[in-house]
Amino acid sequence: MKLLIKGMLCASLVVSGVMAQETVKSAANAPTVIKSTTADIEIITSENADGKITPASIEQAFKDAGFVISANRDMNGPFVKQFKESGFDIYNLFTLYKPDTVLELVKKYPNVGLFAPMSMSIYTKKGEKTISVSSLTAEAMAKIMEAPSDDKSLHDLRALVKQTLKKAMPNGSFETVPYEQTEAKGELVTRFSMEMDPDEWEDQLDEFKMGFEGELAPNGFVIAGHYNLGDDFEESNYEAFDFYEVYSVCKLPVIYTIAKTRPEAGAYAPCSLYFSKKKDEEMMHIGFPSVYNWMSSMAIEGKEEFEVLENAQAGMKKILGGLTE
Repeated sequence: MKLLIKGMLCASLVVSGVMAQETVKSAANAPTVIKSTTADIEIITSENADGKITPASIEQAFKDAGFVISANRDMNGPFVKQFKESGFDIYNLFTLYKPDTVLELVKKYPNVGLFAPMSMSIYTKKGEKTISVSSLTAEAMAKIMEAPSDDKSLHDLRALVKQTLKKAMPNGSFETVPYEQTEAKGELVTRFSMEMDPDEWEDQLDEFKMGFEGELAPNGFVIAGHYNLGDDFEESNYEAFDFYEVYSVCKLPVIYTIAKTRPEAGAYAPCSLYFSKKKDEEMMHIGFPSVYNWMSSMAIEGKEEFEVLENAQAGMKKILGGLTE
């Protein structure tokens, strides 16, 4: 898979972007607890007093398992530079994907770009002698992708992720988050679409991408990466799409604010925003996981956290809404 990594440091979370044209209904003031036995986020933690387990050693374990690494970004530098402090000795945002699994999944779920790449956070709180990695469960990915909760491809991928984490952290133990997720206050995936001319779609795509990239920085977003999945699909003789591209988009205040109380938030950051068009269609489809996943999965209720997430959502809505009018 070809990576076109922009030279800017991924300062953090991709904020959930494109709002669907229909207005999302407001949820009740008091969050409703979902009685679910399956958490969306799982954390593995290991003793690490000798410091032998590092973000680099974890990355190597995933490379050995056949994953392609998108990025493994140290966020402490950006945290300290912009906010003058960090509550972590280690805080990395780790993004990766497995090309053969992505190809397998896209044939069933055209929205696979929601998790290609998928995200994890690697962290050690300041002064502690442990290291942790957070990641989404197969059930969480299936819920967001609107796939069956028992999808074999997703569960096989999850099993490989957990196996690889155990290899990287032999003495680590898995745990679920110590809180109950709440009802989502909006759609889990924000979507948009735009009609394209069958003969001019290449020029239209280039124009759209140029406008999209140009609007990000003025609105506080950073491109962490750009991935042309369509090229990979063609190399594997799968030619269902005219194009399939994924952007990782970051906004530092989001991950900084949420990670102060929910360091596992890196399971959602940065998010992946995809643009795709099938050969037999005249519509470009755009989508990525919304901030309502953060609020629901991590039971976020604080005013500051709500505001930073909602502001990011509104900012991306403004960008994409303007481009697709």
